[in-house]
Amino acid sequence: MNTRTMSVSGSFYPESQEEITGLINYFNSIIDANVDIVTHFNALSGNAVIVPHAGWVYSGFTANLAHRILAQSKPKNIIVIGPSHRVSFEGISIADMQKYQTPLGYLSINTSLVNDIKEKFSLLTLPEAHQEHSTEVQMPFIKHYLGEANVVELIYSYAEPIQLSPIIDYLLDIPETAVVISTDLSHYYPLEEAQKLDTICLEAIKHKNSSMLHQGCEACGKIGVEAMLDIAVKRDMNVQLLDYRTSADASKDASRVVGYTSALFR
Repeated sequence: MNTRTMSVSGSFYPESQEEITGLINYFNSIIDANVDIVTHFNALSGNAVIVPHAGWVYSGFTANLAHRILAQSKPKNIIVIGPSHRVSFEGISIADMQKYQTPLGYLSINTSLVNDIKEKFSLLTLPEAHQEHSTEVQMPFIKHYLGEANVVELIYSYAEPIQLSPIIDYLLDIPETAVVISTDLSHYYPLEEAQKLDTICLEAIKHKNSSMLHQGCEACGKIGVEAMLDIAVKRDMNVQLLDYRTSADASKDASRVVGYTSALFR
């Protein structure tokens, strides 16, 4: 069986089913403790999200919120798009495999959709690029909330937003299909400076203004975010920021923080 195996379980996210379920339940207990908040979030739905990809102890709450809301639309296909942190290459690589391994069991990869977009957009398959945490950390959330959904994994390195945006646009025309854009925000600044930089990113997302991303936003997945914002403008999608925090919320170390956000498009 041609399988995309796990590469960061036990480090970026728990390696056991029990730990993963327990942590997701903990994240949801925080949401559910406030009636007004849970009522608001339970009323939301959409077919695209921005999520962070750090270790779950730092960004898991923020990512979980987006995945929980995305699941309310019950998509059957979920395309996860993230930047490469380990391998440098030109363009976009697609995981041309059959299964995606998670501690909760396997997710099916939609091979017919893989073949379709691989041919239509002349994508490559670079196996070494698909040991990437920016996409992998999303898969246990997807398996937890939408265990029967099919997934597709896209990794980009040296690429331009104009290469990704037509793919996103094409995918959003497919019924019961959702897109997940993975990014973290600023890295390793003191808290106050990080918040200033991250505010630029947050305002750009909130106002669907991709040009603002180039005015100081620092995000490792900025290419994917820019492509998503361009398509949100084209398709007149509504966008809602769901959560923002930094690693200092978990570590209590404000000297060198990483920023995280999640957002919903509908």
